Amino acid sequence: MLKPEKTLATQQIYQGRAVSVRVDTVENASGKETTREVVKHSDCVAVAVLDEQDNVLLVRQFRHAVGKFLLEIPAGGIDPGEDPVDAVCRELQEEIGYFPRRIDRLGGFYAIPGYGTEYLHCFFATDLVPGRLVAEDTESIELVRVPSEQIPLLIMSGEICDAKSVAALLLFLCVRQAK
Repeated sequence: MLKPEKTLATQQIYQGRAVSVRVDTVENASGKETTREVVKHSDCVAVAVLDEQDNVLLVRQFRHAVGKFLLEIPAGGIDPGEDPVDAVCRELQEEIGYFPRRIDRLGGFYAIPGYGTEYLHCFFATDLVPGRLVAEDTESIELVRVPSEQIPLLIMSGEICDAKSVAALLLFLCVRQAK
């Protein structure tokens, strides 16, 4: 029978605005002592957004960590005590300037479970009402509308290449095909 690792000690080595890093000393199933580096990050929402013309609304933004512009679905952190559905509404208003009147849960997943705590709640949003962009850095985000039938090609070509967008869009396509 599988046994979880036992944490023997924890040392926080970094505390930043978005992440913290700790090193855990653990005892594995065979009794051997080793270390695990853990990146702690708040849970997030990732949203496949569809307009009335059957376009998926994506955002293009520069990602410093990889040094390039990426085409992604709207997403963002869940504030402490915030309900994930409320986070969806806030993030869509911040990133694309729309308020969704319909939000359906698609599922969820751990982004980097080998070394990170972040869990992504995936949603599908429709019935959009235009609103104003409320975020401070909206000038660095470009809204891109893509016909939904082009999503598989954009994923396969690598144009959409971040894990949360690929996973959430594939969940969206599976749910849509099942209906």
